[in-house]
Amino acid sequence: MLFAAGFGRRMQPLTQDRPKPLVEVAGKALIDHALDLVPGADIGRIVANTHYKSEMIARHLAARPVTLSYESPAILETGGGLRAALPLLGVDPVLTLNSDAVWGGENPLRLLQSRWNPTKMDALLVCIPPQQARGHSGAGDFNCAPDGRLTRGCGLIYGGAQLLKTDGLQAISETAFSLNLLWDQMASKGRLYGVSYSGYWCDVGRPESIALAQDMLGSPDV
Repeated sequence: MLFAAGFGRRMQPLTQDRPKPLVEVAGKALIDHALDLVPGADIGRIVANTHYKSEMIARHLAARPVTLSYESPAILETGGGLRAALPLLGVDPVLTLNSDAVWGGENPLRLLQSRWNPTKMDALLVCIPPQQARGHSGAGDFNCAPDGRLTRGCGLIYGGAQLLKTDGLQAISETAFSLNLLWDQMASKGRLYGVSYSGYWCDVGRPESIALAQDMLGSPDV
């Protein structure tokens, strides 16, 4: 599941005439950077949610094997958007990926698949050590215990890639809601886990982050 429905307000003025997933980094749309990760993982189907300037996303992906989940009349946020797309995704655990980050190093989707343990995990999140993050402002999101369990804190940054079970979405009463609600439920049961990313990562949420991402991709360490 590719999250591609947002308004991209932090990316203005570039998002006045296009959705954020079509903003280019190193000559390639952000959503294409995300899709480039798919061949390295065992993925059966790809779904992207759309809302803001959805017709542009549809045209851009017309030749790609991506099914669109249109959110109308209102945007549903990450949790509501994922729940709305479940008829297209199926009942198995789902990989989700934000379309406004660039990765330099190991394929985060493959990393999630290699560390997934459904007997003890309801969700596994890729977390970024702050020294390996670019373009991110503010504190981190989680603290990670030695066994990989996550609790709320400012130690690691959520990188926008995860593998999770979706059955808990049905119990949430809100129509539009963040996946943070589901994560908090999982964490309260000790079933929210994280894996630390060994490479570099850039949050491309603002215009000034584009140069940071391009510099990162051009680095010999990536």
